[in-house]
Amino acid sequence: MRVLVIEDDPLIARSLTVGFSEAGHQCEVRADGESGLAAAMAQQADVIVLDQMLPKKSGQEILSELRKAGVLIPVVMLTALSTLDDRVQGLNIGADDYMVKPFEFAELLARVTAVIRRSSHRPPATLRAGELMLDLSTRRVTRGEVEIELTPIEFSLLELLMRFAGQVVTRKMLCEHIWGFNWEGTTNVIEVHVNRLRGKIDGKRTVSFVKTIRGRGYALASD
Repeated sequence: MRVLVIEDDPLIARSLTVGFSEAGHQCEVRADGESGLAAAMAQQADVIVLDQMLPKKSGQEILSELRKAGVLIPVVMLTALSTLDDRVQGLNIGADDYMVKPFEFAELLARVTAVIRRSSHRPPATLRAGELMLDLSTRRVTRGEVEIELTPIEFSLLELLMRFAGQVVTRKMLCEHIWGFNWEGTTNVIEVHVNRLRGKIDGKRTVSFVKTIRGRGYALASD
């Protein structure tokens, strides 16, 4: 089982990492809402454990955006808020279960296992944006009938841009998607890779698939 934990409290995040790892599961952690949403959109997890109160984006904002994008990965919400209205709101947005802090890890593990068992979620095998098609299982990229050879970094860039097609993806989100949690390096390095990606996927197009959004990041044309 692959678990994505989106939690900004380092002690809780560490305890969950240890707990899931000792139970034989893979665990990935994101500490803020922005990078957490990017990781969730990548759909590499079987289940998401999502804190409600996060920097940059709240847990409810993340959940709402995931469900609007058609991402059906089961989500267990964590919150320090114990009122009925808070729990009902989260469930109405699309949470599969809810736990109030503090909690016992054994119960969380049981609930996570239960929501996966109930879920029929299967991540999509392919992503499409206009003429572009990206096959996640074979790592094959095509533009119409033309196959495009990409490096692993270029493939990862295109994957995230396609998952957020029509939306702005920040340089930091791209860096963290490729090089990992809490990227501390310069984001300027991403420009080189984006330009190389453009050169491969655009072909003879006069307008690039990838648009630069000045001061923010990039956006992939959705059609």
